[in-house]
Amino acid sequence: MGLLETTKERIYPQNSEARDKAKERLDQLAIPYWALGDLMDLGIELAGMMGTIKPDIKKKAIVTMAGDHGVVAENVSKFPSEVTPQMVHNFVRGGAGINALSRQAGADVFVVDMGVASDLSDIAAQGKIIDKKVGFGTNNIAVGPAMSDAMARKAVEAGIEVANELSQKYDIFGTGDMGIGNTTPSTAIAAVCTGKEIEELTGRGTGLDDDQLLHKIEVIKRCLEVNAPDPRNGLDILAKVGGFEIGGIAGLILGAAANRKPVIIDGFISTAGALLAYKIEPFVRDYLICSHRSVEPGHKYMQELLGCKKPLLDLNFRLGEGTGAAMAMNLVEGAVAILTEVLTFEEAAVACADK
Repeated sequence: MGLLETTKERIYPQNSEARDKAKERLDQLAIPYWALGDLMDLGIELAGMMGTIKPDIKKKAIVTMAGDHGVVAENVSKFPSEVTPQMVHNFVRGGAGINALSRQAGADVFVVDMGVASDLSDIAAQGKIIDKKVGFGTNNIAVGPAMSDAMARKAVEAGIEVANELSQKYDIFGTGDMGIGNTTPSTAIAAVCTGKEIEELTGRGTGLDDDQLLHKIEVIKRCLEVNAPDPRNGLDILAKVGGFEIGGIAGLILGAAANRKPVIIDGFISTAGALLAYKIEPFVRDYLICSHRSVEPGHKYMQELLGCKKPLLDLNFRLGEGTGAAMAMNLVEGAVAILTEVLTFEEAAVACADK
C-alpha cells in the first residue's frame, strides 16, 4: 500500500471516553451551567481529538500551501499569476497578513511550494520554504483536467508528509493557501461536493465586478462540463478541477488526523481541501475546527457538508493564507484553558446550586 492508504488506516473517530470525561468535568465547573457556551463545546472536541482531558496545544503551526492555476488564462482573477511567487517571498520576509497574525497567536508559519509557476529552489535550498513542488502550476481546467491522476496522488501524499514531519514537534495545525485564481477551482470543488448551483457558490474572489463575476460563473460551468469529476472520488475531483496547493491541504488534513492532531481550517480554499480530504476519508471530520466564515458565498455550504454549521468567527475575512486559522487559535487556546484551568465547584469549595 502507498502512503495515502496507510494514512487512511490510521484515522479513527474521536476518543469517546475522553469526550465523556471532558463533559463531566465541564459540567462541574464553578460557573453557571455552560456559561462559556461554544468554547466549552470546543473543549469537548479537543479532548476527543487528542484523547485526553488535558490537551496541550502550546506548539502551533500554520502551513500555507502555495500553487498556481492555469485557469487564470480565462481572466477569472484581477491579479496575474506572477503575484503568487511574489507573495511567497513576502511570507518568507515575514511581511504578510499571515505572518502578523501568526506572531500574535504564537504560531510558526511554514510555506510549502506545492506548484508555484516559478523557480523557488533558491529559498527552498536556504530552508525558508518547504519544497514539495508537483508541477509549475496546473493546467487550464476550462479546457481539460488540472493534473494527472498520479500528480493528484503526489500532491495529497506531499501534504501527508508535511503533516507527519511537523507532528513530531507541533500540537495543532492551521491550514493556509496562496495561489492566484484558486477560488475558481475551489468553487468547482464546492459545486461537485455540495450539489449546489454554481451561481449560489461563486464569489468575487479578488474583487471582481458584476460582469467579471458572470464570466467566472460561465468558466466554472465549462470546467465541470469538460471534466465531469466523480463526486464520490476525492482524488478524481482533485485531478479534474483542483490545484496542487488544494491537494496539499487535503493531505495535511489527512496526515494530521492520522496523528490525532486538531486542524483549524481557514477559509474558502482551505475548506475545498477539507472537502477533498473528507471524500477520501470521512473520519477526518472528527479532527476539523472551522475557524471562520468567508465572505465567499459558497463557504457556508461547504462547511455545512463538513458538519460545521457555526464557525468560531465571522469577520468578513477573504484573504486566505491561514489568517482565519491564526485568529481562531486564540479561541482554541481559550477552550483548553477553560477545560484545564477553571476549578470545579468541589475544587474551589464553592457551594453548587441545586439541580
